[in-house]
Amino acid sequence: MKSICLLLGSSVAMFAQVAGDMAWKELADGNGRCMMGKARHPHQDEARRKEIAQGQHPIAAVLSCSDSRVAPEVVFDQGLGDLFTIRVAGNVPTDDVIASMEYAVEHLGTRLIVVMGHQRCGAVDAALKGGEAEGHLPVLLDWIRPAVEMARGTKGDPLDFAVRANVRNVVEKLTKCQPILAEKIERDEVKIVGVRYELDSGKVELVK
Repeated sequence: MKSICLLLGSSVAMFAQVAGDMAWKELADGNGRCMMGKARHPHQDEARRKEIAQGQHPIAAVLSCSDSRVAPEVVFDQGLGDLFTIRVAGNVPTDDVIASMEYAVEHLGTRLIVVMGHQRCGAVDAALKGGEAEGHLPVLLDWIRPAVEMARGTKGDPLDFAVRANVRNVVEKLTKCQPILAEKIERDEVKIVGVRYELDSGKVELVK
C-alpha cells in the first residue's frame, strides 16, 4: 500500500509539472503571436464570458508591474479566465500579492506562476536613482532596493540589470514562502518562472 501511495504521489507531481510546462508553452506561443502582430485574441467573446461566469480555472498566475504598457493578457495573447493576474508597481511580493498567489494555486488549481518584470521599469528606476520618495512609495521601493544594490558597479545598463535582479529576487521570495507556495514548488506541483518583457520588441524572455 505504501508503495502504491508513493507511486500515486509521484504521478500527481509529474502531471502537475507537465501541466505547468504546458501552460508556459501556451503563454510563450501567445507572446510569439503578439510580437509578430498575429494575435488571435482568444476567449474574448460572449460565449466565453458565459462559459466562465460560474467558475474560473486560469492556466497561470502572473505577477507583473502595473505599467500600462505591460498587460499580461495582451502580452501573452490570452483572454477571459485564462490568467490570474496580480499587478503592482515593480512586481514586488507584498503580503497581499503572496496571499493572492496562494489563492490561485490552492483554490483555483493554477500550476504555473510567472513573475514578469519589464524593460525600463519606472519603479526600479526610481529605486535606482534614490532620493526622497513621497507618500507610500518608500514601502514599495524598499522591496526593490536589494536588486538595486546588486546592480551598482556592474557593467552595462544598471537599470536593466536591476530589473532582472528584481525578478530573480521575487522568484526566490515566492519559492520560499511557507507553507503553500514553497511546498507546492518543492514537490513540483507548481512551476515558477521569471521573465522580462521588452517594450521595444514585445518579446518575453526567461530570466535565469
